[in-house]
Amino acid sequence: MIDKTCASLEQAVAGILDGATIMIGGFGNAGMPAALIDALLAQGARELTIVNNNAGNGETGLAALIRERRVRKMICSFPRQHDSHHFDALYRAGDVELELTPQGNLAERIRAAGAGIGGFFTPTGYGTLLAEGKETRVIDGRHYVLETPIRADFALIKALRGDRWGNLVYRKTARNFGPIMAMAAKTTIAQVAEVVELGELDPETVVTPGIFVQRVVKEAA
Repeated sequence: MIDKTCASLEQAVAGILDGATIMIGGFGNAGMPAALIDALLAQGARELTIVNNNAGNGETGLAALIRERRVRKMICSFPRQHDSHHFDALYRAGDVELELTPQGNLAERIRAAGAGIGGFFTPTGYGTLLAEGKETRVIDGRHYVLETPIRADFALIKALRGDRWGNLVYRKTARNFGPIMAMAAKTTIAQVAEVVELGELDPETVVTPGIFVQRVVKEAA
């Protein structure tokens, strides 16, 4: 019997090793798997490479992971916001690396990994510091930059509901990066508000099929 549910958040993040590359879903707080991040904090993995839209807000979630110096490198689109002071301070001190990626490029690089695409050309970033050292090409008279896929060892994502097979549905815009991150990671761990019985999810509403999910855990577990 296939059952991907975990009894606890601690069990869900077990096996995440030092130096792992981890994708974390969310657009700000929308869709951020806060319970899984807290479990990762307690678990103790260090020297992590984190792929996220931003570099944390305030004192909780990803910001707490950065504050505790557990992150070696950030790959993100918006590293500086008015309340991203922990990342800002560590970056200025040279204690964390940054790979800045425009948001559309970030999403497409993640999607490319899940789709098995070896790279793609985009006009975004051409002629800027972000294109330094990258292959460029003129296509139909327009300049493009070659971008490569972003893959991860783990993806931590948040969904509204899931079943024991790992099928997921999301709540509105909280889906954001979750579906593509699930496809781009070796192990996807989904935090859900509710685990339902097989057959309760309308197949037409399933956004992330269970084949892309390895672990499911209820938030309040």
